Amino acid sequence: QVQLVESGGGLVQPGGSLRLSCAATGSFLSINTMAWYRQAPGKQRELVADITSDDSTNYAGSVKGRFTISRDNSKNTVYLQMNSLKLEDTAVYYCNSHADVVSGGIFYRDDAYWGQGTQVTVSS
Repeated sequence: QVQLVESGGGLVQPGGSLRLSCAATGSFLSINTMAWYRQAPGKQRELVADITSDDSTNYAGSVKGRFTISRDNSKNTVYLQMNSLKLEDTAVYYCNSHADVVSGGIFYRDDAYWGQGTQVTVSS
């Protein structure tokens, strides 16, 4: 099983920057695609960015050019560098990871896991 531990959220003024981190721990064969999602009050959870195990990235249009996703495979950690933050970036940010695991003698390919979420508030 995989546990995802997020850190780095907080309060920032518009135009400021924050860096989120998410470390995967536990028992797994491999960590595959990792991603960040966010959910603002009253809205559905949406994909912010994702990154494959070979560093191919994908971004939501609303964050392209402002956010950068990266990963350190040696640490099983994914990062989200957020620059030029806007009021509308305020949300709970969730780490997501897909992993190959063996549990109870059964192989699970690309099983999905979620972190507990970290609050990002952009406010003047």
